[in-house]
Amino acid sequence: MKLWMSLYAMIWIVLIEFLLAMTPGGSSALIYMHVLLGVAIAGLAFYNFSGVRKTRVPSRVKRIAQASFSISVMVAILGGLLFIDVGRNMIIPLINISIYGLVLFFHVINSFAIITQAAAIAIAYDMWEEKEFEEESESGIVPPMPMPQKDAL
Repeated sequence: MKLWMSLYAMIWIVLIEFLLAMTPGGSSALIYMHVLLGVAIAGLAFYNFSGVRKTRVPSRVKRIAQASFSISVMVAILGGLLFIDVGRNMIIPLINISIYGLVLFFHVINSFAIITQAAAIAIAYDMWEEKEFEEESESGIVPPMPMPQKDAL
């Protein structure tokens, strides 16, 4: 799979993961699908980071890809803790939230970080690969998308 395709696939897979996690009822089949997709996301984040690292894309894009992979590992660890119900009945008195609830909160917040960073990486890499930063557009207008060359197809 081409790197740009993998980068955009990450966004859609994480979106599907969110929709799956928000499905009411939470049957065990949905939970196991969520786990499998979560593992796939961590693997894809590593694949994307490795692919981006091998290019000459600007350093910021590489750092965001690295952070995205690191966050995906953390989300997987937090998800594992949720899967085995760590701290479900242990309440933190000061904030009146269970440890499980706190882990869930960080799991969700970091998952949002993954999807936003995945979008940033994909767009930045795509624009770098297409050399779109080399020409500016006129202020106040939105130019149409360039037509592909026949020999490029």
